[in-house]
Amino acid sequence: MILRRNIKGLKVKVPIRGRKRNYIYFDNAASTPALISVINELYDYLDWYSGVHRGTGYKSLVSSRIYDDAHDIIGRFVGADSVRDTVIMVKNTSEAINKLSYRLQLNPADVVITTDMEHHSNDLPWRARARVEYASIDRQGRLDTESLKRHLKSNYPRTKLLAVCGASNVTGHVNDVHLLARMAHEYGCPILVDGAQLVPHQHFDMKPHNDTAHIDYLAFSGHKIYSPFGSGVLIGPRNTFAGGPPEYPGGGTVKLVMTDKVFWADPPDRDEAGSPNVIGTYALARTLMYLDRLGMDKLGRYEQELTDYALDQLQQVKGITIYGSKPRVGVISFNLADLPHALLGAILCFDAGMGVRTGCFCAQKYVRQLLGLAESDHYLELYDSGRMAKIPGMVRVSLAAYNTREEVDELVRWLKHIAAHPHKYRRAYRFAASQGGYWPIDKKIDADLSNLIRIDAGF
Repeated sequence: MILRRNIKGLKVKVPIRGRKRNYIYFDNAASTPALISVINELYDYLDWYSGVHRGTGYKSLVSSRIYDDAHDIIGRFVGADSVRDTVIMVKNTSEAINKLSYRLQLNPADVVITTDMEHHSNDLPWRARARVEYASIDRQGRLDTESLKRHLKSNYPRTKLLAVCGASNVTGHVNDVHLLARMAHEYGCPILVDGAQLVPHQHFDMKPHNDTAHIDYLAFSGHKIYSPFGSGVLIGPRNTFAGGPPEYPGGGTVKLVMTDKVFWADPPDRDEAGSPNVIGTYALARTLMYLDRLGMDKLGRYEQELTDYALDQLQQVKGITIYGSKPRVGVISFNLADLPHALLGAILCFDAGMGVRTGCFCAQKYVRQLLGLAESDHYLELYDSGRMAKIPGMVRVSLAAYNTREEVDELVRWLKHIAAHPHKYRRAYRFAASQGGYWPIDKKIDADLSNLIRIDAGF
């Protein structure tokens, strides 16, 4: 596997009960590792790093050209129109969606339609700007397109945006965003796709503006696509960002400032206040070029095969409940019998040497519905009383195109062992409020973790 050989950190070993074990990383939906080749390119580029756009020295000229070209490379990767669209660099998807919520100049009478399966980042920003309506999901966690159509029809022409995820960060369910775009455009409404969980896993094409399936706005994060250097992307029509002030005015956002008047810069500069993240932008562009050479279709097929294999193997674990259904990317959330999700995650960490995620994954409404739980004051009571261990959730395993069947087999082997000996592990762990999760009773874990922190931080 060419990609696997280029992944930084695969040889890391972690302490497991007095010995070292190769770490297995299954938390790619949260953040992916970096590419060795891009790290090496960054190291070489740093000789030429400088502030961009206003310096006249050679380093500034080189950095400015690299930074501007990176915008074009990122846009081409997802099929953006180089003339009609603009590529705005931000920190992450959350910032991208918040920026768009401001720049659309919504008012409280406007309607934004989203869904019950969204990450909080594609829900909360809209609540502050407009009236939000939610298309429902079915029992498998799939979007109910008939519900969506009813919302579009009943709110026409007040709907200013349809905001949907390309793929769920809980179930991995993939929405047919081009079908949804056609539905939105039929009712005169643009569409935003939260691409954080889709762009890293499949070839993505925004399609031409004259295509009814065109994606008007797209947001995604570098740290979820092998470029964890603090960069994210918002892409949309240049006209949206060519009028009105940005939410963050300041250096680089203006052409001319008078005592009583400001002439704002053209997109994307108007929305990239201050000294930009040149390093992160360059790294993301180089990463996307590398993935493009490997072929996103090829990577997507491998990941789909691995996901299908993982689902087949996981279903053989006694007592497991897997949430969601196909089509899906490599995101699999589950619970194991009556073991608390946080306890299972801790066992996989401290006993198996695996990195997974537990909880509600910043999609609490979606998780509650998948678990069949009604929203109630009970959650507030648990939160207020500090009984965080009692809050329902799931365990999430998220795969990427560098993971292997052997790693999946190791996960399944451990889950079968845990399912057969649940009382053994219940006795070996306690919930530590200070840590926000379960922690081994064996105090040596604290010393092991402290040693790792000192090594990695160079203390």
